[in-house]
Amino acid sequence: MPEDLPQDRPLDREWLANCVETALDEDLGGRPGRDVTTQATISREAVVRGDVVVREDGVIAGLVVIAEVLAQVADRLGLTTPTVTMRATDRDRVKAGTVVASIEGAGHVVLIAERTILNLTSRASGVATHTRRWADALEGTPARVLDTRKTTPGLRELDKYAVRCGGGTNKRFGLYDCAMIKDNHIVAAGSVTGAITAIRAAFPEVPIQVEVESREQAIEALEAGVRFLMLDNMSPVAMETLITELRSRDAEYGSVRFEATGGLTLETAAAVAASGVDFMSVGGLTHSSAILDIALDLH
Repeated sequence: MPEDLPQDRPLDREWLANCVETALDEDLGGRPGRDVTTQATISREAVVRGDVVVREDGVIAGLVVIAEVLAQVADRLGLTTPTVTMRATDRDRVKAGTVVASIEGAGHVVLIAERTILNLTSRASGVATHTRRWADALEGTPARVLDTRKTTPGLRELDKYAVRCGGGTNKRFGLYDCAMIKDNHIVAAGSVTGAITAIRAAFPEVPIQVEVESREQAIEALEAGVRFLMLDNMSPVAMETLITELRSRDAEYGSVRFEATGGLTLETAAAVAASGVDFMSVGGLTHSSAILDIALDLH
């Protein structure tokens, strides 16, 4: 299952290089591109020094972006890559005013790189900060918070890395690595069993998870051999009743994992965790996290 993969994996460097290249093309109008303000007002030989500063409390993520962006901008301009001194590490909880990195080098490179650095690190740190709130709310319980596929197209690798930095767990990365049967699949296939049977015939190697809305659907999925149930929009009481029953039947079904999904909030997190679920999936980690305010201050 995707949920069982190590959650300390680094950000994929090939993805990062491609992402930064796309972002710089967008900002500079192609390759090598131009910054009409910076290149007109600052000498090509000018050297600047500055700090990447966090303006509010949070969890930092995506610091590897800084060096990658600076290196790519320097390459485009034919200038030396500025030096970066890291003063924090991804996953660190930081206070407002914390300097997470210091930069020294060509002013053209630093100022052209600034916005791309801040866009990516602010977003990643915002997701990590939001995820940390959920992880803290579930501290002391067996439940773990999961992300979803509700990510910004093109930024899923960054979003899911940020979730890991915040203490969350990645669910599937796409439509290819785990079969997830939802209501529309059940309608299309005619039944829960029909959907499970069709997936096993077409992709026997892929793990299967089923979203259920009732005890009847849960039993049907277990009878068909699935051992991961997503309990959709159930109350904590309803989930606890169902989980207690099904776990009492371990001798019949074996070990089953349960995920709460739909309508979850930080205010109800403790009550949902007390129902006995193993996971809680929260789309808002990646589709509704506010950025963490981060700035580059020259001095």
